[in-house]
Amino acid sequence: MHKFSFLYVKVPMSTELYLDANATSAVLPAAIAAADEAMRANFGNPSSSHATGLKAKAMLDAVRQRARRILGSGNGRLVFTSGATEGIQTAVLSALCAIRARRASGEATGDLLLYGATEHKAVPESLAHWNRLLGTDLELRALAVDASGQHQLDVLRELAPRAALVCTMAANNETGVVSEIEAIGAVLRQCAPQAYWMVDSVQALGKLKIDLAASGIDYAPFSGHKLYAPKGVGMLYVREGAPYTPLMAGGGQEGGQRSGTENMAGIAALGAVLAALEDGSTFRSDAQLSAFREQVAAALRSALPGVVFNAPFDKSLPTTLNFSVPGFSSKELLDLFDAAGARVSAGSACSSAKAAPSYVLEAMQLPDWACSAAVRMSFGPMADAAFIDAACACIARCGEALRASCLIPSELPPHSRDGVVQLGVDGACTWLLLDSASRSCVIIDPLAPLSNRIAAFVRCQDYRVRAVLATGAERASDRAVLMAELGSSLERAAESNDALGWPLACDAVSLGNGMLVNAIALGGQMLARLPQDAGVFTRVSYLLGDVSDGVLAAGAVRFAFTGRACDDAVPALTGQLNRDTLLCPGRDEQGLFCTTLRSATNAAPAAGANLLEPAALDRFLLTHADALLIDVRETYEHAAGGACWQGRSALSVPLSRLVGELAGWLRAEQRPLVFFCRSGNRSARAVQCLQRLGYQNAWHVAGGVALGGARAPVAMAA
Repeated sequence: MHKFSFLYVKVPMSTELYLDANATSAVLPAAIAAADEAMRANFGNPSSSHATGLKAKAMLDAVRQRARRILGSGNGRLVFTSGATEGIQTAVLSALCAIRARRASGEATGDLLLYGATEHKAVPESLAHWNRLLGTDLELRALAVDASGQHQLDVLRELAPRAALVCTMAANNETGVVSEIEAIGAVLRQCAPQAYWMVDSVQALGKLKIDLAASGIDYAPFSGHKLYAPKGVGMLYVREGAPYTPLMAGGGQEGGQRSGTENMAGIAALGAVLAALEDGSTFRSDAQLSAFREQVAAALRSALPGVVFNAPFDKSLPTTLNFSVPGFSSKELLDLFDAAGARVSAGSACSSAKAAPSYVLEAMQLPDWACSAAVRMSFGPMADAAFIDAACACIARCGEALRASCLIPSELPPHSRDGVVQLGVDGACTWLLLDSASRSCVIIDPLAPLSNRIAAFVRCQDYRVRAVLATGAERASDRAVLMAELGSSLERAAESNDALGWPLACDAVSLGNGMLVNAIALGGQMLARLPQDAGVFTRVSYLLGDVSDGVLAAGAVRFAFTGRACDDAVPALTGQLNRDTLLCPGRDEQGLFCTTLRSATNAAPAAGANLLEPAALDRFLLTHADALLIDVRETYEHAAGGACWQGRSALSVPLSRLVGELAGWLRAEQRPLVFFCRSGNRSARAVQCLQRLGYQNAWHVAGGVALGGARAPVAMAA
């Protein structure tokens, strides 16, 4: 993950906008009322024969009948479940039990379990699970999709004669791509009459016309919480005549098809949603939703130059946009939108460290960068014009935050502060040394993946790059990439530098031990080059500090850039540094940020050290009037939506600038420093770093802005 931040601004938190409807939805007010009624007044067990039970049974039957009408289920079964996962499990179990029985009787069944390459992971994992447990030993095979995400029908036609069970989906949860259900059905009827067919219909309810009995589909699972019903309720359609094996046996509920007392509150709520579907006035039309999508897409194009939409709109649900932005990871964009109050999701599984490429987009053979950087923005069919307008305004604010942070082209005036900035990719570190007064900088150990971003920042801030340096030969090729990007921003041509980027014509300075070394002036400080290997420049370190009378004394060295892991550089530098010089590594897989000679042997404190629960933060700030509240989110996040507690605005010190601020904090009196971020992970890392360096009066807020920040109402209409 890249980190790059420079601006200090204060912006109030915005209204929260929920744009992750494909993951789950807010609950329809009518559904809440129906669930409340079911729990409060109609609480009977539908299996009971007394009047209270009969009333509950009548409600259950009414919801089932309404679902039958909406889904066109004909004479097929319609079983209430806990959701789509249970429905998928039941369908797969039913099909594989029947396939095993048919094979045992000598009937040809096919030897493939065929599933779409872009299916939700619940499908192939269920297939593998039951295939193993039942001993059917069938081959699992992914059905390829084309560049638009639709199933390749020619491949299906080729494989269908071998298929025992085919699993596709009505619409993809990541991209919104709508499958050609009629065409798939035609191929299966012609080429695979022996095969059973399951269609994951989770994203279809309320968004696509559904006529199950006429489709030839054997199994279709649905989930209520994707369409304004609560979690924990769903349905499974089973075609008349299709084999069925209960996943759960016991009390014989649902006519023996699914044991376990029915979730009556959930079913009542689902019934209210289905009633809204039937009335035809609650949800927007396809034309209205398509217009909303175009409006959101236009806002994204304006705010995020180069944005690429990963699925064609004419083949996708109008409520889903999947996009990638060159130069940005999905984690960065999620953090940005989250700071602005918009809840979106990655197009792939995402951890705090690195996003895994989207297997859905990989199956569509999209470029690697797009697969790794995808973001999904989705709204529900109840979205209205006011909600979409608010979403577009939020997107525009995100674009403004990126421009203010020099992450996309900007005409804003330079505003950078002095300091040391740490950037990282996969454990490797790049360091930027900035002097705003002279508009000059030095870059140490550049990484090629960061070249575009560094060059954009330098141009945006109108910096002169005095040198692009490496600490070792392994970064030489990365240097060349960045220098090509920097162009006219470079102070010297490449041929005026040595192999590691050091200027052939430079100043000199004496170290505290009397050694005379080369140096570059950077504002009021000097950057000295320290040979490490008997004067052979295959591995060097750089020292930054204040010079007095031509001498850079050990006590004046504030930073040492070593090109090595934090602790590996300590022995070679001991005689040149003071005990509080910050050692800035070339690699930092452990997330230490930096170290000092004093702290090199210190163990990292426990992750829960100096933790403040959100409820205790107000009291802490009231009793510690000198406490400094620090936002360690990246600058574009802070710009998109700053935060405050007790009327206090927060100082923006992103993790990428933490090392640059440490020197001042470590030399001053230890006032309370209270760090926060979006979720508490980054602030915990900041506190661990400070405590390891000896600053014990550092605290962080559990849950960060997500749990303890300024609250705003949630816009849930969509």
